[in-house]
Amino acid sequence: MNKRQQDERNIATLDSRFNQTLRNVQGLLQGRSMPGKILLSRRSDPPDNSNSKISSPDYRRSFSHNDAGTSNHTSGAVEEEFQSTSKPISTANVSRLKLSTSFGGSPPEEIRKSTMGARATDSARVMKFTTVLSGTVVILDKLRELAWSGVPDNMRPKVWRLLLGYAPTNSDRREGVLRRKRLEYLDYVSQYYDIPDTERSDDEVNMLHQIAVDCPRTVPEVPFFQQLHVQKSLERILYAWAIRHPASGYVQGINDLVTPFLVVFLSEHLEGGIDNWSMSDLSSDIISNIEADCYWCLSKLLDGMQDHYTFAQPGIQRLVFKLKELVRRIDEPVLQHVEDQGLEFLQFAFRWFNCLLIREIPFHLVTRLWDTYLAEGDALPDFLVYISASFFLTWSDNLQKLDFQELVLFLQHLPTQNWTHQELEMVLSRAFMWHSMFNNSPNHLAS
Repeated sequence: MNKRQQDERNIATLDSRFNQTLRNVQGLLQGRSMPGKILLSRRSDPPDNSNSKISSPDYRRSFSHNDAGTSNHTSGAVEEEFQSTSKPISTANVSRLKLSTSFGGSPPEEIRKSTMGARATDSARVMKFTTVLSGTVVILDKLRELAWSGVPDNMRPKVWRLLLGYAPTNSDRREGVLRRKRLEYLDYVSQYYDIPDTERSDDEVNMLHQIAVDCPRTVPEVPFFQQLHVQKSLERILYAWAIRHPASGYVQGINDLVTPFLVVFLSEHLEGGIDNWSMSDLSSDIISNIEADCYWCLSKLLDGMQDHYTFAQPGIQRLVFKLKELVRRIDEPVLQHVEDQGLEFLQFAFRWFNCLLIREIPFHLVTRLWDTYLAEGDALPDFLVYISASFFLTWSDNLQKLDFQELVLFLQHLPTQNWTHQELEMVLSRAFMWHSMFNNSPNHLAS
């Protein structure tokens, strides 16, 4: 068998698995039982696809079994819960699921090197994005539905500005609003940052010092963030934001939340991979505009979760509690084991919610994850619980074999360094499915 035939055979295998799951999802809409093992665990053999009439010729994602695993304890609980759910899954929502569900397989090396799943970059999806974005007024509901499954790289800056409400949906107003907002940010920097310490209060001096200490620690595994120009940009953005948001001020972890915005908005001006970028190649005006976009998008993002970063961070504590209860419903054996070992969810999940999982996955996957975050809009804090549950239960079988110290070490240094988009798509798929089944159940989570 020559290489081309092998490639076609690998792609056909992925298509077969996708179509099988699509049939099962359609079965959900028709009232049939929940296909637990199809969506919740790996398949070792391709299912029979002889009756499928739906093709997916461009579903080309890679999946490494080295780090990811799924639990077999979920199917009974999930099926029981689905049958008690009061609100059916809509066709529009199932379209999200079928676009982001991932499967096993070994596609050829050319496909494995793809930086995104084909469904975020194939010509049909690019055309849909182009159509939505080219309208005089962008319909945000349509844009959110598309963005949930991934945004093409070259469209991401524009899409993110729109999803966050920073850029107006009306194209006639967009340029003027962005110009005004960028000038406003410049005023903040001049008023708050570009002043001597003698004009700051003691609290402001201490806050600026803490930010200056944290910036070099931000995403340390990516050399780009060790550039002095990058750290100074982070420092200005964070300090301006903290001064303008005195209810919380600067909280460690917010520095991580700036990084996806910085990379995305820099991508409009720098070519190639992030490893070859240098902010010193850009003019001060461009850098200022990029910082302003980061500042305003960070502000929009955190407006919907302000109590995550106020005193004692009650919003995060609430999400950690909900995560524990959700895990109890989906996979009680692993929760029982964690409790028997004396491990509290707050000991590992607090960082997950505080940094929105940025520190838990390879940085090159973060922007794809944030496509889904921003598509969720105001519902993001709630959906974060489901993403974190899916993330945690990826290692359910492994966790049940570990004692307390091993659990702590494992959960603080998760084996995700070799993850590809395939593993991340699997996490998002399970999260969406569980959210669709559980979120409207009358007996959902204790309040």
